[in-house]
Amino acid sequence: MHIMEGFLPVKHAIGWSIASAPFVAYGLRSINKRIKEKPEQRMLLGVAAAFTFVLSALKLPSVTGSCSHPTGTGLGAILFGPAAMAPIGMVVLLFQAILLAHGGLTTLGANIFSMAIVGPFAAAAIYRTAKALKLSFGVSIFFAASLADLLTYVTTSAQLAFAFPDPVGGFITSFAKFAGVFAFTQIPLAISEGLLTVVVMNALLRFNSRELLEMKVTTVKEVQA
Repeated sequence: MHIMEGFLPVKHAIGWSIASAPFVAYGLRSINKRIKEKPEQRMLLGVAAAFTFVLSALKLPSVTGSCSHPTGTGLGAILFGPAAMAPIGMVVLLFQAILLAHGGLTTLGANIFSMAIVGPFAAAAIYRTAKALKLSFGVSIFFAASLADLLTYVTTSAQLAFAFPDPVGGFITSFAKFAGVFAFTQIPLAISEGLLTVVVMNALLRFNSRELLEMKVTTVKEVQA
């Protein structure tokens, strides 16, 4: 879902950058406050950032001007809240644009909005909802990570449709075309990301249970299960 360098019209690129900026600023504040209060959580924050970087770097060609890939943002959103993933996602996307030619600088705002804002907020909301419905820890993680990935691709499809509406059917037709093409690669990737996130969270539950309990990510009952 990294929209490539120069692909969006200038007005759209600027608009998405302006829309993303407040989330990044608030996220930086959120991270600084958390680290000052709980400096021992730096390691888990590093794990979340590395997970996002590695997964989102695994790209498959998709719609012209874009690509499909896992996002990895669900893990960090569940651990640290969605706001923290905006600046983390910005750094990840910036490094990938510069070092891997994956995405771009002019499209950085749009890519941040889809992958580092919509995805994490969706993951956090879905996880809380699943827990409220008393779904198991693993099932809650799976739905949060996989559906957040899918909603990220839906957002990118909308961004591309806004920028390039169909001459006849407008936004709706263009959105259907972009989303339909993305779906062939993104749905299997989303399922895979959900399963991998469950594996990683189970490992954290085993080796970092005290931290997860303090962060209210899990419960004593789930730790003892």
